[in-house]
Amino acid sequence: MTSTQLLTDAFGRIREVVHDAAGGLTPGQLAYRADGGANSIGWLVWHLTRVQDDHIADAAGTSQVWTSDGWAERFGLPLDPSDTGYGHTGDEVAAVRVESAELLTGYHDAVHDRTAEYVASLTDGDLARVVDRAWDPPVTLAVRLVSVISDDLQHAGQAAFVRGLLPRG
Repeated sequence: MTSTQLLTDAFGRIREVVHDAAGGLTPGQLAYRADGGANSIGWLVWHLTRVQDDHIADAAGTSQVWTSDGWAERFGLPLDPSDTGYGHTGDEVAAVRVESAELLTGYHDAVHDRTAEYVASLTDGDLARVVDRAWDPPVTLAVRLVSVISDDLQHAGQAAFVRGLLPRG
C-alpha cells in the first residue's frame, strides 16, 4: 500500500462515519443538542467538513468547495463564508441549522471528492513539504493531513454518539 492509498482510505473512513451519523435525519434531529453547551450532529459534520475543505484547499493551493461551488449559499448560514466553526460559542453552534441530511452529506461528499483527487496526485516526496511555518516545528503536508484525519474522525465519532442520544419516539 502506498502513502496516498493509506491517506485515501483514511479519508474514506471519515466519509463512511459521516453518512452513518447524519444520513436520513430530519432537520430537528440534526439540530438536537444534549444541552445548551453541546454540539449538534449538523454542526459537528458541517464543522469537520469545513475544516477539511479549508485545510485541503490551502495545502493544494485551490479554492474551497464551500465558496467556489456554491455550498455557502445553499446552506444560507448566518456566518461569514470563511467561518469554519473553530472556537464557536453555544449560540454560534445553535445558528448552524441544516435544512436536510442530504445537503450536509452532499457538501461532505463534494469535499471528500476534492480531497481524494488531491491526495491521489501526491507523491511521498510531496508529504515532506512545509505547509505552515506558523508552528515550531513547521507543519509538513503529511502532518497536516494526519491532523485533519484525526480531528475529523473525532468529530464524526462525536456525531455518531449524539445520534445515539436522539430521543426515540
